[in-house]
Amino acid sequence: MTAPVFVTGGSGFIGSHVVRRLVQQGRAVRCLIRSTSRLDRIADSGCEFVLGALEDRSLLLKGMQGCASIIHLAGLVKPELFNSPLMMDTHVDGTRNVLDAALEAGIRRVVYVSSTATVGGSRLPFVHDEQHTAPLQIRKQLVYVRAKLAAESQCREYNERGMSITIVNPAEVFGPNDTDRITAGSLIDFATANPVVVCDGGISVVHVDDVAAAIVQALDHGHAGERYVLSGENLTVRRLAELTLELLNLKKRIITVPRPLMLAIAFVGSKLRVPLPFNPEIVPFATSYWFMDNSKARTELRVDFRSARDTLQSVVTWLRATGYVQ
Repeated sequence: MTAPVFVTGGSGFIGSHVVRRLVQQGRAVRCLIRSTSRLDRIADSGCEFVLGALEDRSLLLKGMQGCASIIHLAGLVKPELFNSPLMMDTHVDGTRNVLDAALEAGIRRVVYVSSTATVGGSRLPFVHDEQHTAPLQIRKQLVYVRAKLAAESQCREYNERGMSITIVNPAEVFGPNDTDRITAGSLIDFATANPVVVCDGGISVVHVDDVAAAIVQALDHGHAGERYVLSGENLTVRRLAELTLELLNLKKRIITVPRPLMLAIAFVGSKLRVPLPFNPEIVPFATSYWFMDNSKARTELRVDFRSARDTLQSVVTWLRATGYVQ
């Protein structure tokens, strides 16, 4: 068996699918975990576990010994944490520690998993690609975006120091076993609300298995210093709600709240500390369009991405099986 792939964030939603794909290909995998990590997604995967943390470079270095490459997924991804003071520590300092330890361990090949949050975000439904960067307004409003952009910048700096780092940017990742309900939560909201209230804006829907496949392909075929958008079908938030209700065989009224009104409600609620049924800090994110072009990943990484219908069907089936929706 070849030298292991060192994976951070392997116990997470996307990371667990990456770990299983690597193992299925016959590769040795070594996962960085904390003492508090939930391992239910990968406990039976056959990977090796090493205890450590992004903030402890000595433990990172110890865990990386003998590894051939790294997939760095670990980070804070829940929307309610998008302005957390931990964002910079985790995504910027943590990534620097991983790359420094990799250099010291003699590892040169790295795939860094970023986000399409660093690529797009527009008031109109414009389709973004790897050449785009999140607009200044989005960067000002969300620490998450600034932190991810800074981490990407570090990757480019380390490429200049002789490493071979590829950046991948997943869109909104859906799939079964989203036990933290990071994206599945919105589908649950559509299923349980009546009427269903949505905002202007749109996302690119991508299946977790397709993202995992692309990340592994990036390890083998991605070019150093390049970004690859990992996205599927582009949908407005309203169409996302319509398709979810259709798959659930539910008939409900859908009300779209215009972006200016949603921003005003969020601003007033935040200033007056009025309880709202959503986090006002992520409204600029939620009411933007995150439409993406995946042609570069399809061509260079030799991957494909399934339709939004097929993607959401797998989530709906899992939600029903687990009792999240009827």
